[in-house]
Amino acid sequence: MTISSASPTPPVASDAAPACGLYIHVPFCQSRCIYCDFYSTTFGRDMQRAYVDALCREMAERRGEAEHHAVPTVYFGGGTPSMLPDDALEQVLTALRSAFHVIDEAELTLEANPDDVTPERAARWRAMGINRVSLGVQSFQDAILTVLRRRHTAAEARQAVTTLVAAGLTNVSIDLIYGLPGHDLTLWRQDVAEALALPVTHLSAYALTIEEGTALAAMRTKGTVGEVDEEDSLSMYELLLDATAQAGFEHYEISNFSRPGYRSRHNGSYWRGTPYIGLGPGAHSFDGNATRRQNLPDVKRYTAALLATPARPTPAMVERLSAAERADERIFTALRTCDGLDLHRLAADFGDDICRTVLSAAAPHIAAGRLVHDAAHDVLRLSRRGLFVSDDVMSDLMLVE
Repeated sequence: MTISSASPTPPVASDAAPACGLYIHVPFCQSRCIYCDFYSTTFGRDMQRAYVDALCREMAERRGEAEHHAVPTVYFGGGTPSMLPDDALEQVLTALRSAFHVIDEAELTLEANPDDVTPERAARWRAMGINRVSLGVQSFQDAILTVLRRRHTAAEARQAVTTLVAAGLTNVSIDLIYGLPGHDLTLWRQDVAEALALPVTHLSAYALTIEEGTALAAMRTKGTVGEVDEEDSLSMYELLLDATAQAGFEHYEISNFSRPGYRSRHNGSYWRGTPYIGLGPGAHSFDGNATRRQNLPDVKRYTAALLATPARPTPAMVERLSAAERADERIFTALRTCDGLDLHRLAADFGDDICRTVLSAAAPHIAAGRLVHDAAHDVLRLSRRGLFVSDDVMSDLMLVE
């Protein structure tokens, strides 16, 4: 069964309207990677089809939240969005364009596993409007990929990039993780070199975090894997900074690097506090002011509610943030970026007292060279030295204990 959410009334916003991003969570994976704590399941095609029909219903239900907004970015995350059949993805995009005003030049990103990429699929993705693909590579070491339970090889990752570019999908990002089990500085140097030798426009690189409840955490408890030494992890990060700079990539956020003009527009909206609507089980939303929402991470409950007759509201939790919590989010997200924390805007939005408190807490870090105060523009930024201890620096500036 395919449910259409097409509305007889088109979205009323214009391209010049305030921006609102869209995030679509696709909670399906063929198998679970040992490090992942994002909400995902291994349900098959029947549940995937039901999810897509429910997702279209949720779009129709929530279209009013962006009625007077233009949508400049759409991001399919997961899970593994490339697991969706292409006709299902087309159904989602048709419903999305019916419910929301997606501008013509919008950035449409699809997260994909390398082994899901074929010439035929890449061409079809491009034809349906996808113009940016984020590949979950993680490593170019086959032995490490096996440990992680990734379902692609290093060769398939390289081929996926080539295939996408040949199909005209030239805006390609890849994800890497450092500090993995069995990883060392030599292997990481090889991973970074391989990534930068490919025709990619963007690189996201993250230090491994062992999250409770993952298979990796259980392996650590059993003693079958250990964590990379902190000094080694910092050496890997320093190598990453040097290599990407030499390759002409901009380091525009702590974990993100791009060729000029290819920053992730969608992720940038998170760091700037732009409103966004999260669709699908487990997705988060933010109204740009003080209200956060999370759809409950339960695909069975999600589909049952939205496909009921009559449909029930999407199961979700709503949170109202205090002024201090909102200021903390601004501090945390802004300091992660090369643009830094605009103190003038902080004072305008949250008051002079909060701004003075933050600047006072920043003073020791400025003196130690971990933060730089650009007095001409009244902006705080992390220095290179501060990048290596960014969590500690930002924690000291937080208002809420």
